[in-house]
Amino acid sequence: MAFQLENISKPVSLKKEPTDHLSFLKQEITFFNNTFSNKIKEDFYTEISVLLKAGVSLKDSLDLIENSQKKKQNKELLKKISQDIVSGQSLSDALKTHKQFTDYEFHSIKIGEETGTLAKVSEQLGNFFARKNEQRRNLISALTYPFIILSTAVLVVVFMLQYVVPMFQDIFKQQGVELPNITKFIIRVSDFLGSYGFVIFILLIGILVLQPFLNKKKGFKKIKDKFILKLPFIGNFARLVYLSQFTQAVSLLTASKVPVVNSIQLVKQMINFYPLQHALETVEQHILKGESLSKSLSQHKLFDDKMIALVKVAEETNQTEYIFDRLNMQYNTQVQQLSKMLSTIMEPFIILIVGVLVGVILIAMYLPMFKLSSVMG
Repeated sequence: MAFQLENISKPVSLKKEPTDHLSFLKQEITFFNNTFSNKIKEDFYTEISVLLKAGVSLKDSLDLIENSQKKKQNKELLKKISQDIVSGQSLSDALKTHKQFTDYEFHSIKIGEETGTLAKVSEQLGNFFARKNEQRRNLISALTYPFIILSTAVLVVVFMLQYVVPMFQDIFKQQGVELPNITKFIIRVSDFLGSYGFVIFILLIGILVLQPFLNKKKGFKKIKDKFILKLPFIGNFARLVYLSQFTQAVSLLTASKVPVVNSIQLVKQMINFYPLQHALETVEQHILKGESLSKSLSQHKLFDDKMIALVKVAEETNQTEYIFDRLNMQYNTQVQQLSKMLSTIMEPFIILIVGVLVGVILIAMYLPMFKLSSVMG
């Protein structure tokens, strides 16, 4: 989604930029025709900010952005918002009527309208989604190659258990060789895969297909997010990603003069990660009881000592916006470093695990062969 400033006076004659052959690498991957994804929101708010600063009216800005859209759903959505503004509604009220926009966005835009800083707030929202999309791409980049290696390794192990082990099993039965315990275990695993392997495969495919719908269920989301948080390396990486989003959101809201309690309430709705949402619910309750933000955060292990110490300094010096902005920069740097480390560490780690599994299978199969050769000799 892009516009050209030289065409601002003539929205209908909007020209499209040349297509970059590698542009698909920069696109956010979405499923089930997701309307107004985070990638589109990043461009939407950034372009609104640029156009408003250039002196273009809000209505003309929305028309320009609408004309640059490729998806029919997005065009229709922006057209409805534009019609609502023409009918007398504010941009915030127009966004509130559409489920694609959260209360966080509604309140941020509303504050921008009331304070005359809509262009600045839109720019901050664009930066928020830009950072969020960047972190998502870092996560995908860090896990893609290890995932391919792991998938290939699983197929190799399954092939050995399904086809190689049964061949050895037939030989052992014919010769009446007494099998070691490790061989018996591998044969049991092979039999289990032979009986239930197809069912397990169907279940995995079903979970992948139904995941967008299951994510809307609070129970499934709770179990999945808690499981992710407990995974080695990945859990800490996910925690830092969401803490980075949390600090950036609080910094944005603080800059808009939103009270702390309201900021916590809005951030809960913006960041879809159950452990953080649950922690913020209790933080909100403690703040309402009169406790400070730093003390409320200290009661949850999700928030590290560095954040708690700096938040306490922010409360004492009244520099909340600056401190949370610094925290956001630090967490974002850590996310980038960890994403590179994950892709570097996980590859040899997975190869090591696969090597051990294959080695155990081979040893389990060849031990009875050695015993058989000694008996025949």
